Amino acid sequence: MSILNIIKRLFGQEKSSPAQSSTPQPIEPTQASTPVEEVKDSIQTAMNEVTDNIIEAAEPNPTPNTNHEDYSMHHVIIGSGPAGVVAAESIRKLDPKAMITLIGDEPEPPYSRMAIPYFLEENITEEGSHLRKTDNHYDNKNINVVRDRVSSINPDDKTVTLESNDSLLNWDKLLIATGSHPISPPIPGLDNPKVSNCWTLEDSRKIVEGVKPGSVVVQIGAGFIGCIILESLVKRGAALTVVEMGDRMVPRMLDQQCGTMLKTWCENKGVTVLTSSQVNSIEDKGKRLLVSVSNGEPIEADFVISATGVRSNTAFLEGSGIKVDEGILVNRHLETNVPDIFAAGDVAQGLDFSTGEYTVQAIQPTASDHGLISSKNMVNPGSAIHQGAVLMNVLATLGLISVSYGLWEGVEGGESAELVDTDNFRYIRLQFDGDKIVGANTLGITQNIGAIRGLIQSKTALGVWKERLMENPLNFMDAYVGVTGGHT
Repeated sequence: MSILNIIKRLFGQEKSSPAQSSTPQPIEPTQASTPVEEVKDSIQTAMNEVTDNIIEAAEPNPTPNTNHEDYSMHHVIIGSGPAGVVAAESIRKLDPKAMITLIGDEPEPPYSRMAIPYFLEENITEEGSHLRKTDNHYDNKNINVVRDRVSSINPDDKTVTLESNDSLLNWDKLLIATGSHPISPPIPGLDNPKVSNCWTLEDSRKIVEGVKPGSVVVQIGAGFIGCIILESLVKRGAALTVVEMGDRMVPRMLDQQCGTMLKTWCENKGVTVLTSSQVNSIEDKGKRLLVSVSNGEPIEADFVISATGVRSNTAFLEGSGIKVDEGILVNRHLETNVPDIFAAGDVAQGLDFSTGEYTVQAIQPTASDHGLISSKNMVNPGSAIHQGAVLMNVLATLGLISVSYGLWEGVEGGESAELVDTDNFRYIRLQFDGDKIVGANTLGITQNIGAIRGLIQSKTALGVWKERLMENPLNFMDAYVGVTGGHT
């Protein structure tokens, strides 16, 4: 199965294939035979298709109203990432007479951060990162794109203030989809010109300029974002050292066994990985930087990249009356505590399918889902209910695929089943609550992997399949077909 089909299945877009034999099979050796380029291209293509298909599902294409004096409702969307773009296009399909304003604070057209690694590898131009490739796409849909930053919101007057000239913009319905920003750890020297985040196209231009073949690079952080960037730096020919505070790679996505195996994989590919370590300081020595780490010798580097996580963009909401915790608090319609104001994507603290709690899930599938649901409720109040996002991450790191689903760390009183093949970098661990699968970690396993998501999302009682999976967790596809008939 291609990586494209794997991702489609992860997002529920591919029908399940017939079950394989339920006879326990040994773990087959992994192959990094699929070229890294194909792996990453397939993932990006699938992500684009997911977003496009979400939009196509909204309603038939109408003819947009181009007379702003005769509009039904003014929808203002703050944030031009996936959540904002999906919402704007969905509103246009649902209401051809609506006036739509999409505000983005970066100079480029709306783009996908998921495409930045391709730009770093010089596989695409900047235009290739744009969420919509067609010329005049937003003009053709009569979506007014404003490049500015919103400094404040006044819910009483239903206005937003634009930062550039303090001008006011009125709205009838407002969607906040401002995303997130990189966290800057308190490291002396982090503001050096030879240090960069990797979050925006502007950051990526700086990296392209500063990282050449043979450059010595230190990357701070081996989380999800860090592991996406890691491969691009290797492809640029950098001699790379990754410094991670946690005791394993991607500690918020992978368990101890899985994260440790990923570390070994990266080291086998020539990357130095320091776990349980941190950067203490960055000192400018002229041509090079001296990076001091907590458990090793100082590293002379040409460039440093900070990838230490992100935080929701909510500072501008101070004084607005909109309730904020880790993100903007929303109900199941993705509406805030203030009527007619909605939130979506990285900035929204929405329902987690697995736990029933409200959390921030900074991943693109959730952003697109939020964009669609919030837009439906903006046009037709109460028409769409958010069922909760299944926490899921899929990561391609130097050709090795790792996946986490749901409550991958397990639940109190639960059970787990695992198979480990360290020699061939293959791993699976299923987490059970009673006779239901509630979470999973996999490494180097791609075939029919979407069946695990199906079992989690359907909350299906496994019956006799529980014991069969405890004996051999690789039987998840047989279990999926056996208990669901192949349908979630």
